[in-house]
Amino acid sequence: MATIARVVKVSPKNTVMLVCDLQTRLKPVVYAFDNVVATANKMLKVAKVLNVPVVVTEQNPKGLGPTTPELALSTLGPLHLGTFAKSLFSMITPQVTQVLTSREPPIKSVVLYGIESHVCILQTALDLLELQYDVHVLADGVSSCNKEEIPWALERMRQAGAQITTSESIAFQLTVDSASPNFKPLAGIVKEEKDATKSTLQTLLPVQSK
Repeated sequence: MATIARVVKVSPKNTVMLVCDLQTRLKPVVYAFDNVVATANKMLKVAKVLNVPVVVTEQNPKGLGPTTPELALSTLGPLHLGTFAKSLFSMITPQVTQVLTSREPPIKSVVLYGIESHVCILQTALDLLELQYDVHVLADGVSSCNKEEIPWALERMRQAGAQITTSESIAFQLTVDSASPNFKPLAGIVKEEKDATKSTLQTLLPVQSK
């Protein structure tokens, strides 16, 4: 008998965004790094409108540098729950786990984006799934040094139970209703980011469909 897939939804009050390792020294070597940062910045705007908290990590910052200054974290205010250095490939370090488990109401869903898709993003997704979180990976918000790794990483996460979606789709899922007071500012973000979104989709999603 075929297994019926569980329907997985998101709610702003139970969601956190995890931004993985968008660091200065990775910019020259990661495929479409600027596109990933563009998606990340769009999602930071969405987070601010919908009051969704954001956690950032840096992989070995002494060697790979700090988070790229193009990432507009300062706009988040208290929604930026912290930037945490790590040696683990996964973002699910003791510090990040403490942040996730201390939130009220409890975190149920994680929106995940950053780099690299086949290393830190993959291992983060697997750890979160093992901890029973719903994981939503942004196909237009992840990349790797070798672009050929991306579709295999996304497929591995999909097989494990992660939801593979896009930044615009998850933004509308979080908003739910066009009658919401958040819809007008969200629509403004979508309009403002239209060209950047199109460029990113054309750059990253064709790679993933091959």
